[in-house]
Amino acid sequence: MSATPYEQLDAWIDQHFDEQVRFLQALVRVPTDTPPGNNAPHAEAAAELIRAFGFEAEKHPVPAQEVKDYGMASITNLIVRRAYGSGGRTIALNAHGDVVPPGEGWTHDPYGAEIVDGQMFGRATAVSKSDFASFTFAVRALEAVAKPAKGAVELHFTYDEEFGGELGPGWLLKHGLTKPDLMIAAGFSYEVVTAHNGCLQLEVTVEGEMSHAAVPDTGCDAIQGAVHILNALYALNAEYKQISSRVPGITHPYLNVGRIEGGTNTNVVPGKAVFKLDRRMIPEENAAEVEQRIRDTIAQAAASYAPPRGKAALLVNVRRLLLANAMTPLPGNAPLVQAIQKHGEAVFGEQPAAVGTPLYTDVRLYVERGIPGVIYGAGPRTVLESHAKRADERLRLEDLRRATKVVARALADLLR
Repeated sequence: MSATPYEQLDAWIDQHFDEQVRFLQALVRVPTDTPPGNNAPHAEAAAELIRAFGFEAEKHPVPAQEVKDYGMASITNLIVRRAYGSGGRTIALNAHGDVVPPGEGWTHDPYGAEIVDGQMFGRATAVSKSDFASFTFAVRALEAVAKPAKGAVELHFTYDEEFGGELGPGWLLKHGLTKPDLMIAAGFSYEVVTAHNGCLQLEVTVEGEMSHAAVPDTGCDAIQGAVHILNALYALNAEYKQISSRVPGITHPYLNVGRIEGGTNTNVVPGKAVFKLDRRMIPEENAAEVEQRIRDTIAQAAASYAPPRGKAALLVNVRRLLLANAMTPLPGNAPLVQAIQKHGEAVFGEQPAAVGTPLYTDVRLYVERGIPGVIYGAGPRTVLESHAKRADERLRLEDLRRATKVVARALADLLR
């Protein structure tokens, strides 16, 4: 009895899996720490690696001054276009190569791509260099076995997800370099994500007046003022926890202060403090209203802070660092969801649920332009399990193998 087309795709992926693992190892071994964000060398390496498969990558460098103003060092985004014939859909597969720095606590070389007990360890093994590999080998399998006669696939390998995506896929879309009909972005293997949170990031600068710590009333303590403001902001979280999203997988909004700096020395009343906050927004929220509420809370707290007698009130400046809108499902994503769920169940033995995620991603940039998209790829059940953004990030190689099969099968259906 002859093998079905799906079984033939699976067999091709199995036969080439060792090659796929080596491909991923090569990608992980080229650092892309962001910051500082010197990502062009990785794009050059990725383009060279896929050239060996007969794939030519268009290189789209973002102008150096634009990248510098954005706070990064270099970005070259890649597009690989695979056209199969007139008519049919164009489907984009997007994965990002930029990653947060490894940080402390690793028991494996963060750039070693070591394999231990069926898992590959290293920064970006799970998020999302793994999907450079899953998407590339899914397309190779598709072309070797299914041989689509119409439509097209585009691989989008971009390098600005950690800073928000505007100079990654956002830059490609803004400049008219791509406009697919559907898209799949890097994700995890056990769910297909159709919605995600938005994210607002603000930098708050609090200025008082510096003085000697022996005579503190001759100054105005900026850190104490910042603490007064922070207490007002943290109080909002009690209110946020009473708000529930209707999207499965997403709970409630939350405000986090992730960085604080200030002062000049231990014996000096600090004249300046700076903190950065991150506000996650559920899909039902209005981003403008959220930002205004936070700004009002900061202003009211600053006004209520009592400086030493005779001293001026605190000066507070609020600067927006990032506004990433939530991803909301477009009706046209149904073929993507159905194909991934169908083949996810066949390959994994369980149907991946269609859910939302509290993360934010650059998929929203496609969706904002009317391109239906979902998030699916190679990875474990949860961010926690993957150790993404923590020490010893890892990927189960069997998840990589099976997710590649799901994507290849789904592409075969969508391009039929």
